[in-house]
Amino acid sequence: MATPGSGVDGPSDSPTLGHIREAAARLAGVAVRTPIVTNAALDALVGASVLVKPECLQRVGAFKFRGAYNALARLRESGETRGVLAYSSGNHAQAIALAASMLAIQAVIVMPSDAPRTKLARTREYLQAAPPGSEVVVYDRSVESREALGARLADERGLTIIPPYDHPDVIAGQGTAALELIDDAGPLDALFVCVGGGGLISGCAVAAASLSPGCRVIGVEPEAGDDATRSFRSGVLQTIENPRTICDGARTPYLGRYTFPLIRRYVADMITVSDAQVAAAMAWGIDRLKLLLEPTGALGLAGLFETARTNPASIAGKRVGVVLSGGNVDLDALPDLLAMAAPDPQS
Repeated sequence: MATPGSGVDGPSDSPTLGHIREAAARLAGVAVRTPIVTNAALDALVGASVLVKPECLQRVGAFKFRGAYNALARLRESGETRGVLAYSSGNHAQAIALAASMLAIQAVIVMPSDAPRTKLARTREYLQAAPPGSEVVVYDRSVESREALGARLADERGLTIIPPYDHPDVIAGQGTAALELIDDAGPLDALFVCVGGGGLISGCAVAAASLSPGCRVIGVEPEAGDDATRSFRSGVLQTIENPRTICDGARTPYLGRYTFPLIRRYVADMITVSDAQVAAAMAWGIDRLKLLLEPTGALGLAGLFETARTNPASIAGKRVGVVLSGGNVDLDALPDLLAMAAPDPQS
């Protein structure tokens, strides 16, 4: 389904490199400055010098902590004392819950009933240290919208909504992942980043545009949930409700009013990969990088493998960054996920 898109420039308060640097200052000593991982076998496989940013090693096991903490810290700085409401399938939920407990802010988290078990459990665990009134509200995504439910609860309880991706402070926080990567590794020729609602790639692309101007930022989506790819190519916002993919973090129905124009302005290309390719990238990451990845967390790596297969000249001999966005996978589900893997990560 298509709906009218916004202008390329986007809202006037869209995040800039300055906002990302301010976010980095708030996160210093709070977020993990995740390392750069290199692997000779990976370089040989794709024909490039690959620099991996493993956000699976971040607090709550995902990059989402960066944006959540930055947004809540900004609220505190502004004197906002009300609680917050967030909706998420898991990683943003965990990140808001932990940040709220650290900053003593009440948090209500709306999560789908089919969210990964481990993400539900960890969110409830983090909320135990948050102020009274903090809770997880579970809903059935097949019968109601998280945005509608969240708006109603926020209005009833006087809460500030912190959406999972379409918020300038969230985007600025996510952009610190690329800021760190380029600060530590130097200029890049390409950067592969997963895409759900677009918060991570928007922030990373803004950072890369200033810090590494020649870097081509490439978004990677599951082929069953390719709304962002279609939006990027058509210039018209596309919607896909509840796409059937193992990448639960990329089941967002559409890009946002901030992320859509930022992606169109700063991202060089978008590609899609199958669930089998994602599972193969997960397996490769576990086996060769020794990093536990969730499906969405492996999208960037799957996109690198797909590019090496279909357009190897575009990365041959170049310095290529890959953001591995998260590692919160249900261990009970891991054997079935890995059994889906394509026999060759580049197939």
